[in-house]
Amino acid sequence: MASDSIKSVLVEDRVFAPPADFAARMGEVHVPDMAAYRAMHERSIRDPEGFWGEVARGFRWFAPWTRVVEWNLPDAKWFVGGTANACFNAVDRQVEEGHGDDVASGWEGEPVGPGGPEVRRGTYRELRDEVARCAEALESLGVRKGDVVTIYMGMVPELAVAVLACARIGAPHSVIFGGFAAQAIVDRVQDADSKVIVTCDGAWRRGGVVPLKANVDAACERLPGVRSVLVLRRTGTEGAMKNGRDRWWHELVPAQPATRACEPVDSEHPLFLLYTSGSTGKPKGILHTTGGYMVYVAATARWTFNLQPGTGQVYFCTADLGWITGHSYIVYGILPNRVPTVMYEGAPNFPAEDRFWAIVERHKATHFYTAPTAIRSFMRWGDAHPAKHDLSSLRVLGTVGEPINPEAWIWYHERIGGGRCPIVDTIWQTETGGHVITPLPGATPTVPGSCTLPMFGVDAAVVDEHGTEQPANAGGLLVIRRPWPGMLRGVHGDRQRFVDTYWSRVKGMYLAGDGARRDSRGYFWIMGRIDDVLNVSGHRLGTAEVESSLVGSKLVVEAAVVGMPHEIKGTGVAAFCVLHPDHAKDAGDAMRRRLMEHVAKDIGAIARPDVIRFTNALPKTRSGKIMRRLLRDVAAGKETTQDTTTLEDFGVLAKLRESDE
Repeated sequence: MASDSIKSVLVEDRVFAPPADFAARMGEVHVPDMAAYRAMHERSIRDPEGFWGEVARGFRWFAPWTRVVEWNLPDAKWFVGGTANACFNAVDRQVEEGHGDDVASGWEGEPVGPGGPEVRRGTYRELRDEVARCAEALESLGVRKGDVVTIYMGMVPELAVAVLACARIGAPHSVIFGGFAAQAIVDRVQDADSKVIVTCDGAWRRGGVVPLKANVDAACERLPGVRSVLVLRRTGTEGAMKNGRDRWWHELVPAQPATRACEPVDSEHPLFLLYTSGSTGKPKGILHTTGGYMVYVAATARWTFNLQPGTGQVYFCTADLGWITGHSYIVYGILPNRVPTVMYEGAPNFPAEDRFWAIVERHKATHFYTAPTAIRSFMRWGDAHPAKHDLSSLRVLGTVGEPINPEAWIWYHERIGGGRCPIVDTIWQTETGGHVITPLPGATPTVPGSCTLPMFGVDAAVVDEHGTEQPANAGGLLVIRRPWPGMLRGVHGDRQRFVDTYWSRVKGMYLAGDGARRDSRGYFWIMGRIDDVLNVSGHRLGTAEVESSLVGSKLVVEAAVVGMPHEIKGTGVAAFCVLHPDHAKDAGDAMRRRLMEHVAKDIGAIARPDVIRFTNALPKTRSGKIMRRLLRDVAAGKETTQDTTTLEDFGVLAKLRESDE
């Protein structure tokens, strides 16, 4: 990406200082002001050994490390020679230190009976015992240290138990999102050479059953190497159990003793594989190891959310454990901080569109962490839903998954946070393990739409193709120039793909895959994935900024912008817009012209969309991410040949193809 980015970028002048009473409401503030942030960040870059060595000493190690970091580009090792266990630091340590009766987790199921939803809460001692029994059960099925266990379950408490049980015995887990179908299971199990699968008979979603066990059975027809399938009964779905291969959780796990201790493993021992899919090629098995990841996610969770054990905090993240957010900021980052973590099963709008706010009220959540796509849906559903619930317990709000439009940020701040809750707009990815750019709630003045400043230990920059740092507001590639503890250790079984994808484009630097810019404050703005940064008549244009402009018009509640072939410009701008319900009746040419002119005035004439299509919904994955690569095919007028296994509603794509331009 060159420095020919348009100069008239979307400008956002609203600045929100941390609430004056934040410390009074939160107790101790880990990073109390910008002076503290700058001093800590400067030290973390100048002296990573000293900085991270101090942080890591706050964890339990079975044997000490001999060196904090060993860096041989592109390979890093952290806490070299040390042995530890991520399950021990998440669960057992709390019991040993006298907090076994503290609540570790909360959960709500989807089916709602006359008495309300099914709610479960568990203590650290109860969690430890269930994890130990599950670990014994896995070992009875032949799982040994180093074996990859595939987990394909709904969002039930036993999913977290299975994850932690794998960590307990040193067996890397590979969690597959429950929205994937049989072929995705085949691809991931084959790549990981997994012999054991943990699943459910089914999962509840919007009152229906997702056929998890049936999908596993279909996959296993092409997976002769799978020798055992452990099945949790959740929905009561009828299905055949294969003799000699399938075992019921309720028959095997409770019968085990709760005595399995945590296995000491080397700091660089694999903790998990998590597969990410792109528009082409087989899924990449991102490898994370034990020591660096364990330290980084727990520390970043503490700093980003200002977590304080024993103060009544309750943390609610809406992510699925099938994604990295669930791994890092439901399980491994939250449990070590001794703050109850809340999970839920099903969909955010079933049985009603106020479901999240009911959960916040019922559990008195102090922290709420969700995706911008979900926030835009909340806006579309209307203010009445959050208004009928008591959200006064909330102290910190967070966003994750993609850049957030400024107007969605403002709605979130005012309608959900009541104007009193700082918003941490976190940028990171599966490969980074944890947050790499984010505000800190007690220190960072926030600007709607900006992820602000780098996390400790993260030397982030915006550079051109040659690695030259770019001036303010000149777009470029987002890179990280030094190793950090949470970074991936490779792509499973494919060394060249690891090097080519992350380390080859800009010499000596990790490429995040995002286009970005820094404003005059030094704050980072994510312009979109590199594939979503358009070259329009020789100008670089960030799709995220065009989307923000459209949503900022107050006429549009959700927008997705992609490139399309253009015979004059080379690449044109195509926008897919969901109009605000008050303006849906106005969909037509006059509204298109109005929105086009709004963008041109807001950003510049070069950003004016060439095509605007109105739609009632955008194609999304089950986790809520807009599938822009499918929209690129629609805009280009070609049939989609890409993977659509995670598309939630195929009807949305069909309707878009039928719509007039």
